[in-house]
Amino acid sequence: MGSVNLKIGDGTARFRRRTAFSSAANFLMLFSVITTNVFALYAFTYHHRSTTARGAGGDLSLISEKVKSILREIESSQKKLNQIEKEVLGYEVIDLSSPNIAAELREFLKPQTLPLGRDSKTGITEMVSSVGHSCRKSMDLLSQFMSYRVNAPCPDDWSLAQKLILHGCEPLPRRRCFARTMPKSGIKPFPASLWSNVSEKIYTWSGLGCKTISCLNGKKLNRDCSSCFDIARGYETVRFIRARNKNDFLIDDVLSLGGGGGGGGIRIGFDVGGGGSGTLAARMAERGITVVTATLNVDAPFSDFIAARGLFPLYFSPEGRFPFHDNVFDLVHAGNGLDLGGGKPERVEFLMFDVDRVIRAGGLLWLDNLLFTSGERKLAITGLIDRFGYRKLKWVVGEKKGGGAGAVEVYLSAVLQKPVRV
Repeated sequence: MGSVNLKIGDGTARFRRRTAFSSAANFLMLFSVITTNVFALYAFTYHHRSTTARGAGGDLSLISEKVKSILREIESSQKKLNQIEKEVLGYEVIDLSSPNIAAELREFLKPQTLPLGRDSKTGITEMVSSVGHSCRKSMDLLSQFMSYRVNAPCPDDWSLAQKLILHGCEPLPRRRCFARTMPKSGIKPFPASLWSNVSEKIYTWSGLGCKTISCLNGKKLNRDCSSCFDIARGYETVRFIRARNKNDFLIDDVLSLGGGGGGGGIRIGFDVGGGGSGTLAARMAERGITVVTATLNVDAPFSDFIAARGLFPLYFSPEGRFPFHDNVFDLVHAGNGLDLGGGKPERVEFLMFDVDRVIRAGGLLWLDNLLFTSGERKLAITGLIDRFGYRKLKWVVGEKKGGGAGAVEVYLSAVLQKPVRV
């Protein structure tokens, strides 16, 4: 779910993988251009010979017809080139002239010319808004999302926005309405907020099956969140400081491995795919370390809950490029929410390269109880890790009963150090 900012026609573009016919399409483009120019050269050459034979008093109407014919050929060739270009590049344009487009979406995507002309630093002459490339496949939902009263309260449609994000429509377009608010009463000051439950009224429950924290704690929301909203009495109170098995690494043990790689230790981190309620970030905060937690409100108000703890929730899908600059984090913690042990190999590679991108040289990648769906997937992931050249500071492969019918599941936990690449 990536985002593009390419100006092609009106709106934005989305890209697909090149087809097997890309070379043929390129040849057709070249052939069309050559044919058009040869035709134009022949027409003007023929016109020169004819006027020479007839003299200056030749038939001007014949010249006019031939010019019109050339223009029609050029226009036809341009249309063919545009169509071939679409096939080669694989983009589809959001048609802003469609009657099904919401007025606010059309207004947001409309290019805005810079008032002072071309910008000398960037070279751009107009601003083009960005929207996720897969939004083109969810135009009905997107138009519904962009149908609202300007300068009025926004509809209670966060679940619709999340559905679009999960369909690859990210980033979403901006809106000109006021987000709904609710009183945040009972929030404790930091650091007492890290382990204090607050009133359930401050969370957004619309669109969710559960309406209370006790309901959430009675469910296993994902592999990393079983009763994870019980931060006063449950397992979350000892998570990362007490191990249940050999695959559970203690936070202080991991931090003790992060002193090398140019010094500085562990100062800032990114928890992606952890699927929990922000407990890793809370443990890090107790140690003076800032951790950003990637969240989506799938079946629970994760973002609200993490924010109420005084932590930083980043609401986005991990399927997209991480919104961070290169080499910024000392630590990246990856849980089962990333699904590294499953999925297509190409998808896993794109994800791992992006994880590698945001870790600084000498920084740590903490793989936490990564589930492998098969022995082949285990070999594929371990082989991919070897390709990155990470130093294996800690590496544990364990088995747990699960998956039904007494099946045994294979898990990997590891702490890897990113090398310096020249």
